[in-house]
Parts: sequence; structure tokens; C-alpha cells
Amino acid sequence: MIVQLITSFIASATFCILFNTPKRMLFQCGLAGMLGWMVFLLLDPEWKSVVATFFATVVVGAVSQIFARSFKTPVIIFSVGGIIPLVPGGLAYDAMRRFIEDDYNTALEAAVQAFLLSGAIATGLVLSEVLGQMFRRGRK
Repeated sequence: MIVQLITSFIASATFCILFNTPKRMLFQCGLAGMLGWMVFLLLDPEWKSVVATFFATVVVGAVSQIFARSFKTPVIIFSVGGIIPLVPGGLAYDAMRRFIEDDYNTALEAAVQAFLLSGAIATGLVLSEVLGQMFRRGRK
């Protein structure tokens, strides 16, 4: 698990370099991705991967909100880098490969799973944004 957490930290931080994230924010981007992956790893064996991805994304969104307020930067810097370990890119690639190989049943299963995981990521980010706005309005 420690190796996976270190790898997710590195992947998130280095992916943020592609988006020209300021160098002083790379650590926080990596930390957001690592926390999201940690939540996913802890929840995945007990729950379905879609639910685990949803809750991991909510955590990434909440951490991104906190970092954005603390460092006075846009939320998207942290949220995009933070969800990178959760994105089902390999699963989508496998679905496309199965379609090309004429294995339609397996391809459809993989494509639906990738679609559900992508939906869980989008829903988790939206929910964390809405909860953040509700929390800020409640404090005022």
C-alpha cells in the first residue's frame, strides 16, 4: 500500500507539471492525489469500485477546496491533479481494444465500468463543490 501511495503522489504531482502548475503547488497536488488514492484503496475491498471512486473523489474535492482557500489559487489546480490516479484510462483502453478484437461482450462490460467510474468522478467533484459552498454560506 505504501508503494501505491508514493506512486500516486508522484503521478499526481508530475501530471500537474503538464498544466503549468506553479512549482510551489506541486506538493499539494501530489498530496491531494495520494489522499484520494488512499481512500479508494481503503474502501475498494469492502465496497464496489464505483462507490469507492465516488467517495475518494469527494475527498479529493474537499482537500482541493481547502488547499485553494489556503493558498489563494483556483480549485481546479488541485482537483485535476488529485483525480489522476482515479481516472479509468486503462479500463477505457481495454474496452476499445476488445471492440477492435471483436470481443463485444467483454468490451461492453469494460466500457460500462469505465463510464460508471467516470460518472462517479464527475459526481464526486460536483458534490464536494456544492458542500463547500453550503459550508461557506453557513459560516457567514
